[in-house]
Amino acid sequence: MNDLERSSVRDLIDKKKKKKRGISQIAEKGMPAFFLLCAVVSILTTFGIIFTLVFETGQFFSQVSIIEFITSAEWYPMHNDPSFGIRPLIVGTLTIAVIAMCIAIPIGLASAIYLSEYASERSRKIIKPILEVLAGVPTIVYGFFALTFVTPILQEIIPGLAIYNALSPGIVVGIMIIPMIASLSEDAMSAVPNSMREGAFAMGATKFEVAIKVVLPAALSGVVASFVLAISRAIGETMIVTVAGGSNPTSTIDITNAVQTMTAYIVQISLGDAGYATTEYYSIYAVGMTLFLFTLLMNLTAYVISRRFREVY
Repeated sequence: MNDLERSSVRDLIDKKKKKKRGISQIAEKGMPAFFLLCAVVSILTTFGIIFTLVFETGQFFSQVSIIEFITSAEWYPMHNDPSFGIRPLIVGTLTIAVIAMCIAIPIGLASAIYLSEYASERSRKIIKPILEVLAGVPTIVYGFFALTFVTPILQEIIPGLAIYNALSPGIVVGIMIIPMIASLSEDAMSAVPNSMREGAFAMGATKFEVAIKVVLPAALSGVVASFVLAISRAIGETMIVTVAGGSNPTSTIDITNAVQTMTAYIVQISLGDAGYATTEYYSIYAVGMTLFLFTLLMNLTAYVISRRFREVY
């Protein structure tokens, strides 16, 4: 190869290097701006949602007393003499959530302990994905499962159980959130160092004692946070309670009869039962703000608990 050919090859290499360097410089300068734009869009979206809720809720409270909204025990927005007391919707929502947690916490925590402490690596790789499939089932499917399968079974066990009731959707909501508790709790337990387990075994502890008295307390922050997040998910569930829970707002706790949750009411009014810009229409924003405050409180609680009891290894 003569000098002219070497010079041509070198020039081509230099041009390619300059081109790559130019693309790299553009990426280095442009990508931070793109990432910042994404963060700003997320923040503005959040503020937009909060602004909409606050503004429309203000429209509702300009027509309805906030004292009535908080203290009244009746919720009949569509009657000739309407009543706007949020208590029945809160009672219905919390009833469903409590039933769900009574199902999800024992099963989810037991599943997490098994996956973390007892299952082999092969079993864990098979069981955990199957368990998490439950989280991918559409909630409308869960709703019809509760109405057409769970409720008839419960009616055989509990005479007088109404077709629409709180028990059936509460159980199915609990089934739906089991993967959340199991997965998050198992991740927290798996993060506990093996040295803590080996130390307990060296002192004569059994496998069950290690799991309950060593690993579980060490992973407490993650486990409790999974409980709180699951409660938040149960409170915000919509389609299961809409399909299987009925639409009877009541302040009495009766799991055998129909109830109405905050999300179910929002769905009912959103289907066109109330005209635009009416008091009934604005009531969905007041209910939505109440639901927003509940879920915000749950998430803040999970954050505080995870920070308060966090173990650093």
